[in-house]
Amino acid sequence: MKRKNGYPVLVAAALCAASLGIIVVSVASGPRVLNPFSMDIETCRMLLAIRLPRTAVALLMGGALGASGAILQGIFRNPLADPYILGISSGASLAASFGLLFGISLFTLSVPILAFIGAIATGAAVVALGHDRKGLQPERLLLAGVGVGFFLSAVLMLVMTMSVDDGLKRAILWMSGDLSMVDWELVPVGLLFILAGLVIALARRKGLNALTLGDDIAHSLGFSPTKERYILFVAASLMTAAAVSMGGVVGFVGLVVPHVVRRHVGSDASVVLPLSVVAGGTLLCLADAIGRTVAAPLELPAGVIAALIGSPYFIYLLGQKRA
Repeated sequence: MKRKNGYPVLVAAALCAASLGIIVVSVASGPRVLNPFSMDIETCRMLLAIRLPRTAVALLMGGALGASGAILQGIFRNPLADPYILGISSGASLAASFGLLFGISLFTLSVPILAFIGAIATGAAVVALGHDRKGLQPERLLLAGVGVGFFLSAVLMLVMTMSVDDGLKRAILWMSGDLSMVDWELVPVGLLFILAGLVIALARRKGLNALTLGDDIAHSLGFSPTKERYILFVAASLMTAAAVSMGGVVGFVGLVVPHVVRRHVGSDASVVLPLSVVAGGTLLCLADAIGRTVAAPLELPAGVIAALIGSPYFIYLLGQKRA
């Protein structure tokens, strides 16, 4: 089917409208449904202290992961690349789990700070291992990320196996993308790093478009593939680190969201990146609302629900492509 020039605009408008509706549902839903027409002091306190920060963190995390997935799939020209295949989440999880299991306390936000440090340190190590004499190589970078990720995951499993205290459950919930403990203190720093990464990526959107066409074409268009790949990898690492530090490990959002967006609007990074932010935030916000409602008063981790929502659709897309 041939798409008209205004089709991406219609998709963006529909996505934004759906996102606003899901935000309202997310704020109102939970073990106790909030009625906007009957707001007493207790309801206002719950809204400001629990529902709004949780929705804000879900939107930021999902948006960051969606944009990071779009970046990584572009620079590697690999549709299976996502923010967690490069080991960044493993580094963040390991550092955060040390804080949860052993009570390591640096500041009030000790666990998010440790997670962010772990993610950035892992990203730096992967970049260092991804270099050779010719510079940053995508295949080497990808293999380095997979290897580092497996190693850190093994260390994390070893640490959790040896742990017997109550911090073990919290660490498992962190690894499942549980958002039940978030608050407003997480938002400012996370928002700062996510915006920094997104601005960098949008500023290099032409380079990202060139990389998706291949290194030779990127050279002919006046871009340095190594430089563009390095800058864009830093942008994706900043956003992924901020997302993991705010609410733990949420997989599949960065994998499936860019596929869905590109399916409807094409592959232009100037359109795909912002729409991936909106779609990723909407998906995780919806997953969190379902997780705290469907089995109330028990809360299911948003990361688990996001995978349950996204994986069938991703399999459907694969089936359509094969057909």
